[in-house]
Formats: sequence, structure tokens, C-alpha cells
Amino acid sequence: MIFVKVLVSDPIAEQGIEILKNEVDVDIKTGLPPAELIKIIGDYEALIVRSETQVTKDVISAGKKLKIIGRAGVGVDNIDVNAATERGIIVVNAPEGNTISAAEHTIAMMMAMSRNIPQANASLKSKKWDRKKFMGVEVRDKSLGVIGLGRIGSEVAKRAQGMEMKILAYDPFISAERAKDLGVDLTTVEDIVKRADYITVHTPLTKETKDLISTKEFAIMKKGARVINCARGGIINEEALAKAVKDDIVSSAAIDVFTKEPPFDNPLLELDHVIVTPHLGASTEEAQINVAVTVAEQIVNSLKGMPVKNAINMPYVKAEVLQILEPYFPLAEKMGKLGTQLIGNYEKVEIAYCGEIADQNVAPVTLAVLKGLLEPMLGSGVNYVNAPTIAKERKIKVIESKSKTVVGYPSQITLKLGRKGEDRVLSGTVIGKEPRIVQIDKYFIDIIPSGYMILTKIEDRPNIIGPCCMILGKNNINIAGMQVGRIKIGGEAIMVLNIDSDVNDDVLNEIKSVDGIIDAKRVML
Repeated sequence: MIFVKVLVSDPIAEQGIEILKNEVDVDIKTGLPPAELIKIIGDYEALIVRSETQVTKDVISAGKKLKIIGRAGVGVDNIDVNAATERGIIVVNAPEGNTISAAEHTIAMMMAMSRNIPQANASLKSKKWDRKKFMGVEVRDKSLGVIGLGRIGSEVAKRAQGMEMKILAYDPFISAERAKDLGVDLTTVEDIVKRADYITVHTPLTKETKDLISTKEFAIMKKGARVINCARGGIINEEALAKAVKDDIVSSAAIDVFTKEPPFDNPLLELDHVIVTPHLGASTEEAQINVAVTVAEQIVNSLKGMPVKNAINMPYVKAEVLQILEPYFPLAEKMGKLGTQLIGNYEKVEIAYCGEIADQNVAPVTLAVLKGLLEPMLGSGVNYVNAPTIAKERKIKVIESKSKTVVGYPSQITLKLGRKGEDRVLSGTVIGKEPRIVQIDKYFIDIIPSGYMILTKIEDRPNIIGPCCMILGKNNINIAGMQVGRIKIGGEAIMVLNIDSDVNDDVLNEIKSVDGIIDAKRVML
């Protein structure tokens, strides 16, 4: 068990609570007023919410110990992610936990809308038998426009195809090859609006997607189209939709999410041809268990110093890719730390990935390099989340490149640090699961980057290494390893000593005074 405190401020499934209780100290305090949350959040290293708690900038500022915020669900609209990132706080969600539930709810809403099920149910329960009034339509052979082909949008498309619908889709991040695999026709939002019989949105709510379908789109929409929103309130402009329904442009709509919730003053609630549900997309027993377990596991992993897979303010990496990349994180971080200690201040960072690793999403590895580079200067406040922001603030230019060409090992990372008039180069690889530095500047070498080290530039001749070792022995400093790299006999070389404890300035200066030592530097990794 790790001795940290986690606050759960919204109700989550008991299965997630049990995971937390086995590893951390958990407090469950739901329904907290904002002022009360701000008052107590300073005692906690982690916070878990659903959609009720608003994690504002003030909450984040008060959370002096906060390391991670978990959202048991997909959207993070109720979390100030920018404020969290500036503070180096990881924000995680559970994007896959409610995928099937949200997709099924979308299909359910489409079918309920097509067959007027809510209206017919209400009518019959009021003792009316009016079959003609609730005449519906079939979905077979109709076109469904899916805006956003992420996890949920793809599952909706798959289910709609099972009902023999034709799928038009828009997603700027989906390749033609992926669209072909899904069996959908990629097109534009404008084309979907003009041609589709049904339109469903499955994008996050961003500046780009806010009011994605509004007055302009309704003006060119196919007359009689049906509109569904089970994603986020605000993607479809609610006032424009209400007017389109009243003007018979939209024959009916099915809405699960709203700009303001509860939406009691929303004009859509007044229209007979609009069916509404109170944000039920993820409200299944299975989904609530899935998202609670996913977030709880990520919270525990993060607090143990392990990678998390669904960080909003870090690149997303699939689990199978993360397993491949994991051994490279310590290598990348140690290369960054070594680079900063070798050169000090620098203006440009070039990170080259060669060989098999170039086939992977290496963005998290680049974050590890940046963390390692900045930590010796700025301390432990630097982490995977805020490292890119800090690098940008310090005007450090970061360049990432990939090459499938093998340059010495199956996978290799090369780090080049530059400032006016000086460049330093490091290369590293992973052998087994052990990080190795295989090049320092022009010298090829094979060292384990760990603990305390002394890096020396020497003349390549006898009676240099021995005196250095004698100095360390005399000062009761044990040598754990020694490597020498040279280009030609009798030229200059480097000697790297792994030692079990740090050396003070007096010992380092004594080593520097050895005849044949050109320079010596101590580093800590």
C-alpha cells in the first residue's frame, strides 16, 4: 500500500473503490459545494470525479499536493485541463469504458425517434389509442451521416450497417484506408448535411466543433432529416435546432446531452418532435463499472510512478504499444539528464529514432527526454505533463525525426543538443530491458547509465586510468564499472567510471590533476 490520499467527489462504481482501497487511503465525499472542495483538496494527491464536480482553476490551485485528476467517463469539460497542465498535474479519463453503452444509446435514440416510441408510450398511458398519429419510418436503406469516427462513432457505424443503412462519415483524422476498413464513405460535414437522412455527432466539444451544426447547416440540410446528439451539448446549436424543427426542416431530433444541464429552460424540451434523455449515454451498469475500474487503475499506476494509458494532457498510447515503449522511458530520461549535465544551457534539441522503434508512436518517449533534460535545472517539479510547456517557455526548439535505417542496434535513440558554437551528441539503446548509452559525441562506448558517474576526456596512453582509480580507492569510493571509448590509438579518448557514491570537488580536482586527463565531470543519473 502506498501512503497517499485520494478523494472521490462523485459517485463511482464500488469495483473502482475497492481497487483504490487496496492500494491507497480513500475518502469518499460526494456533493461537495465548491468552497468546501477548495478547502479540503490540499490534503490529497489524487482526485476522482464524474461530471458533477467542477474542477476549476481555483480547485487546482488549492490542490498543492495534487498529482493526478481522474474522470470516470470520457469528456473532461468539467476539468480545467490547461490549469492542470501548467501545474504538472496529469488528467486521465476512461475513453473506452462506455464506448458500447454510448453507441447502443445512439442507436436506441435513432430507433425511438424513427418509431415515435416515447410519444406513443405517453399517449397510450394517458388512455389514448392513436395508431395513425405515430406512424414511423424504417431505417433500412436510409443514409446515416456520422460526424466523428472515433471509438463511439465507429461502433455506431458498425451497428447501423447491420441494419442495412448507408454510412456517410466525416472525420479529419481518419485515413481513406481506415474508412475503407469501416465500410464508410468519407465526405464533408456540408455533404452530410445535404444528403443524410439521419445525422449523428460523435466528436469532443472544442473550439472547432462548437456549433458545428448551426443555422448555416440547417439552411442547406436535407428536408425531413433526423438529428441525434449523444456526444456533447453545444456541438449542435440548440436554438438553431429548435427553429429547424419548428420550420419542418428537421422532422425530429433525439438529444441526450445539453449545453446546460439540467436543461429545464431549453427550448428543445417544449417540442413534441424532439425526444430527450438526461445524459444517459454512459448510464449502464457495465459502463459504470468499466470507467470506475479504468480510472482507479490509472490513479494507482500514476501514484506508483508507472505509465498511464489515457492521459488527456499526454499522448495517448495503445496498451500493446506502451508495452513496447516502456523500456525506452528510463533510457530517454537518463539520456536527457546526461545531456544537460554535459552541455548546460542549450537552444535546440534534436531527437532521432532509428530502426524498429521508428515504427511506433514515440511521442511519450520524447516527453521522457524533455523531462530528463529539464529536471537537472528545474528540479522534481518537471514531469511528463508540463515538460513541453516549460521547454516552449524557455524557447527551446524541439525537433523529432524517424528513420527505419538500422545504425548499429535494432532500435536506437540519438539526442543532439545545440547552442551557438557547440553541439553534443548522445546515442542509446535497450539491450534486454536494460538502458545503455552507446555513443557520447564521436566516441562509441557501452555504459549503463545509472547512479553516480565520472566522465573524463583523456589522452590515449598508459598510466592514466590507474592513477584515477587509485584516487577513488584512497577516498573510499567504490568503482562499479569502467568503459573507455576511442577513435584511434594515441589520440584522445573518453573514460566513463560508474561509482557507488558521489565525489566532492576535492576528489574531482585531484582526478583532473592526473597527467593525461584533459577534462573530468561528475554526473548523477
